[in-house]
Amino acid sequence: MTYETILVERADDVTTITLNRPQAKNAMNPQMHFDMCRALAEVEADDSRVLVITGAGDSFCAGMDIKEYFYDPEGQPGGRTAARKAAFEWMFGRLRILPKPTIAAVNGWCFGGAFAWLAVCDFAIASETAKFGLSEVNWGIIPAGGVTKLVSQLLAPRDALHLIMTGEPIGARRAAEIRLINDVVPSEQLPRATLGLADELKKKNPTVLAYCKEVFRVDQTLTLEEALAFESAKWAELDVVSKKTWHQGALQFKQDRSYRPGLESYDWKK
Repeated sequence: MTYETILVERADDVTTITLNRPQAKNAMNPQMHFDMCRALAEVEADDSRVLVITGAGDSFCAGMDIKEYFYDPEGQPGGRTAARKAAFEWMFGRLRILPKPTIAAVNGWCFGGAFAWLAVCDFAIASETAKFGLSEVNWGIIPAGGVTKLVSQLLAPRDALHLIMTGEPIGARRAAEIRLINDVVPSEQLPRATLGLADELKKKNPTVLAYCKEVFRVDQTLTLEEALAFESAKWAELDVVSKKTWHQGALQFKQDRSYRPGLESYDWKK
């Protein structure tokens, strides 16, 4: 399928979605939200094992398109509602709960609304030239659409408030220090670092990874007692779904020592 605002490529069990509005720093207009909804529905159903999201040109995503998302629909409440609904659907209804590992490859500017889906990706690697900022306060609005909530969950309170209340951008090194991203690499190494992480994830049992994601996500809202019960239930469910795949690893360790639990993944395909 072809899209107006994004590119979708699949190779070696990895799907890469590239935001493709470089002339607008890949700012998200209504059409991009509609395109992302359809693309992520495809990713959920395809055979790929890992999803990577990045941006074309020198920008990752400059947030919501001020003109096309905010200003132009001012007198068209139906259009704005449809765009907002699509934005929430792909970010939170699809990307956040996608049962596959997701990696944000931040190749440049990452501002405003882009923080929402940056935050719900499982991993984020940035080039050393990337810039991050919540610029909403600079033009009279608040970081909404889940951004404030997600940033407050990811970061220490003072780091979150500094971004939210000053609008001051930070570099990739600082983003890594405050744990907004996992790692920062030289620009020319970003594709290799991203695919290196994807390759490591591809070694794992995909069913187990899907359960890891679900348990991690749900545990954030539970008490310890509730989490213990939920984790036990999901363990039992995974045993049924995967037919106790962990027995393969135990046997590989016990019988022929072909597997070292702390250092590598078991051969789950046997």
